[in-house]
Amino acid sequence: MNLQTKITIAAPDFSIDYNSKLMMLGSCFAENMGSKFSYYKFDVDVNPCGIIYNPLSVANVLRLIIDGKRFEKEDLRENAGKWVSLYHHGAFSSSDPDECLHRINERLEKATGELRSLDLLVITWGTAWVYKHVRENMVVSNCHKIPSREFERYRLSLEDIVTEYVQLIGRLREINPGLRVLFTVSPIRHWKDGAHGNQLSKATLLLAIDQLREKLDYLYYFPAYEIVLDELRDYRFYADDMLHVSGFTVDYIWERFLYSFISPDVLGLMNRIGRINKGVAHRPFDPKSGDYQRLVKKMQAEIAMISRSFPMIDFSEEKEKLDQLSGS
Repeated sequence: MNLQTKITIAAPDFSIDYNSKLMMLGSCFAENMGSKFSYYKFDVDVNPCGIIYNPLSVANVLRLIIDGKRFEKEDLRENAGKWVSLYHHGAFSSSDPDECLHRINERLEKATGELRSLDLLVITWGTAWVYKHVRENMVVSNCHKIPSREFERYRLSLEDIVTEYVQLIGRLREINPGLRVLFTVSPIRHWKDGAHGNQLSKATLLLAIDQLREKLDYLYYFPAYEIVLDELRDYRFYADDMLHVSGFTVDYIWERFLYSFISPDVLGLMNRIGRINKGVAHRPFDPKSGDYQRLVKKMQAEIAMISRSFPMIDFSEEKEKLDQLSGS
C-alpha cells in the first residue's frame, strides 16, 4: 500500500562531488541546505549577504558580487543605534560602522573571488512580496525595523522576475560560461497575507522559474516545495509555528536532494566525514581516559587519511580541537 504521492525528480546532467564549488543564496531554507553541505565539508558559500527572501533582493546581491562592490560608510544608514545595510540581513549590523563594513566587505570579497570558479549556484526564493524603500528606490533585503512609512509593499509580477533574471543570468554566464543555476522554492509559508496570498506568491515564483527554464539553458529545478506539500502533507512535519518545517523535514528533503544531485561515488566519504563530526562533537565524561584518547587518535588518523586523498577538504577546526584534546 502506497501512502504517499511521491515526487519524481528529473535526473540532472551533472553531479556534485568534492571538486564542485557551490554557492547558495536565498531564504532560510537555503541556509538549512547549505548547513548540510558545510557539515559534510563540501566547498560551499552560503548567503554572503545573509538570508534573503525575494527574487529582486537575491538579484541585488548577485549584482554586488558580480560588480565586486566595496561598501563605504555612506552605503550604510544608522537606525536605533545600529549601522545597517539595506542589501544585508541584520546579522551584519553593528553599533560600530567600521565593524559593520568589515563584516560586509570580507564576505563580498570572498564571494566575488569565487564567482568565476563556481560550478553550481543554488537560488531559493521564499516570497514574491517585497518592500521597496521609497527614498532609495530599491527593493530591500531587510527592513531593519525602519519605520514602515518609508516603504512600499507589493507583490512582484511574473514579468518583473523573468526580465530581471534573463539579464542577470546572462551576465553570470558571460563571467563563468560553465555555471549551472539550480532554483528551488522554499516550502516555508509566508502567512502575513493569509493562505490565498501565500499561494499566489508561491505560484508567481514557480511560474517565473518555469519561464526562465524555457528561455535559458543550464537552469534546473529541485521540487522542495512540492515534496513538503505532497510527499509529507502533514502538520507533524512542521515546526511549532505550523509555518516553518521541522528538523526531520529538512533531513528528509536533504536526503531527496542527496540521491538526486550528489555523485554516488562520494557517499561513502560523506559517511566517514559524518562519523568524524559526531566523534568531535562528543562530550566525554573523562577526556583523559585511555578509551577516549584512543578514539581521538583514531579520528586524527582518519582525518590524515582522508586529507591525503582529498586535500581540498578543510579539517582545520577538527584538527585543532583534537590536538587540544590529545594534548599535542
